[in-house]
Amino acid sequence: MTNAIVLITVQSDRINEVARAIVEIDGVKDVYSVAGEVDLVAVVSTGKFDDLTAVIPGGIAKVPGVTGTQTLTAFRTYSREDMDAAYDLGLD
Repeated sequence: MTNAIVLITVQSDRINEVARAIVEIDGVKDVYSVAGEVDLVAVVSTGKFDDLTAVIPGGIAKVPGVTGTQTLTAFRTYSREDMDAAYDLGLD
C-alpha cells in the first residue's frame, strides 16, 4: 500500500462542493476541511506508488475549484492500533 497526504487549495466559495467531489475519487479515504494555509487535506491510499498519478494529478487536481495541491508521500505509518497489536504479539 502507498499512502499520501494531499494539501489542497480551493476557491473559497467552492470548498464544500470540492470536498464532496474529491471524497468520491477512488483511492481517497478521507477529506478534511482545515484552517491554515490550505483549505482541504485528503488522505489517499493506493495499491501501488504509480497509482497515485491517477488519483492526485489525474483526479484531485482536475476537480473544478482546486487551485493547487501539495503531496506528502508517507514512508511508514505509525498508529496506536498497530503498536498495541505488536505489543500484544510480544514484539516489544
